[in-house]
Amino acid sequence: MQSAIPLKTVSRVSGWLARVALRPNGSPVRAAEPIQNSRQTLEHLATAAAIAGDFAMILFGFVLAFWLRFQSGLIPAYAAGPVPILADSYKVLMLGAAMVLWGFSRRDLYTYRNLLTPLKVLKDLIGPLAICLCAFIGITLTVRIYPAISRTFVVCSLFLIYLCVAGWRLLLCQLLRHPAMAARMRKRLLVVGGGAQTKRIKEGLGENPELEFIGWVHALRPNKIPQLESSRLGSIHELKEILRTHRADIVVLTEAEALQREGVVAVANTCEMEHVQFQMVPHFFEILVSGLRPDVIGGLEVLGVTSLPLTGYRNRFAKRTVDIAGALVGLMVAIPLIVLFGAIVYCESPGPILYKQVRLGKNGRRFHIIKIRSMKINAEADGRAHWAQKNDDRRLRVGAFMRKWNIDEVPQFWNVLKGEMSLVGPRPERPELIERFKTKIAHYQARHTYQPGITGWAQVNGWRGNTDLEQRIRHDIWYVENWSLWLDFRIMIMTFFHRENAY
Repeated sequence: MQSAIPLKTVSRVSGWLARVALRPNGSPVRAAEPIQNSRQTLEHLATAAAIAGDFAMILFGFVLAFWLRFQSGLIPAYAAGPVPILADSYKVLMLGAAMVLWGFSRRDLYTYRNLLTPLKVLKDLIGPLAICLCAFIGITLTVRIYPAISRTFVVCSLFLIYLCVAGWRLLLCQLLRHPAMAARMRKRLLVVGGGAQTKRIKEGLGENPELEFIGWVHALRPNKIPQLESSRLGSIHELKEILRTHRADIVVLTEAEALQREGVVAVANTCEMEHVQFQMVPHFFEILVSGLRPDVIGGLEVLGVTSLPLTGYRNRFAKRTVDIAGALVGLMVAIPLIVLFGAIVYCESPGPILYKQVRLGKNGRRFHIIKIRSMKINAEADGRAHWAQKNDDRRLRVGAFMRKWNIDEVPQFWNVLKGEMSLVGPRPERPELIERFKTKIAHYQARHTYQPGITGWAQVNGWRGNTDLEQRIRHDIWYVENWSLWLDFRIMIMTFFHRENAY
């Protein structure tokens, strides 16, 4: 293979592309043309370059594999017949290249966002390559092809194509991320409204190669975050002039409920007139934004949560299978622990070893959680629900140890086996505490969209017990939106190493 291209050459080429920004017909873009047109042209060029480059690298990988298998002498001689000649096999290789390229397109590898994320692309290349090359083998076995295709050749092609395409994509990403190119390609984002959401948008973008935060405009609510004042560009009444002056590409409205319908329509119309993309934070659903999907009901377009990771039956089946297997193993481990620590609890504080407590589960359904008692008898004699505090005098001496190591939770494997809980999920709370917090803590009830768990994402990140509820809810919602089996296994492992705030 050829030596790597010098970084100085990469820098010059990418800078030249950003300055010239050719039209589809080859003529340079004039300064008077809208910046959006130049950006779209560059995006089209980048996509076309990715497709052409991938196709070339796929063919190059096939050629390298052909040489390695049949001509290099590094692999034992081909015994299935006469050694194929590359010139006679070009039709088959072109068919294979087209199949692989089609597989790449099915994984959305040619969106501009994916062009800028090489690590994601490197992972997503594997699936299409494996599927398409297996299909390629199947075609060559079922259809009589001359010359015959060696399966060793196909396996070599799998690895070589991956290496060639991966190297090309890394180079293309470096070209697109060059400062001169990125400055032309990055879309300029303006926020209407100040506050916590605007701060999150500003901080979340960071060095995003796709979007650039240019500032925000004051709507109706007063800005209570001093750090945002330096990026304030004016008020909503000056929106049209601000859009023109700062050449905004995207406007995000964060105060829709404060502006009400007429104000939202006015902002949307202004963006339309200025050819600016309008987006709105859907406040009624902002807690589950990853599941938002447009839909039509009675001819009316609506925005609602229709797709979350555990909406599909396959994911629910997989999670429940893991729960049942984990609960059976957990109960076998739990029984001797319950006997041992139950005896210690009884010696320190005679009375029931286990206790039941009403908790709220999925969709607000009540159930009885089972725990090894870690508090003294009548710990809540005043009839009110209390969280355990640090150095709580109601706690047994062995109770502190059990809570630190989550031993008091082991009987809950029975709740998991019954289907009332999961191994991993938001921790279930008592109804009395939920009534107290659901009107005070924003989006508190969103955590009840999933089955509660013995452990959860908030707990392994330190938000356990008497800690910041808002942080706990934020972590629970993140888990709801980003669930995967791998995340569940990760949380289970982390549970053994995170014991902060276990009072």
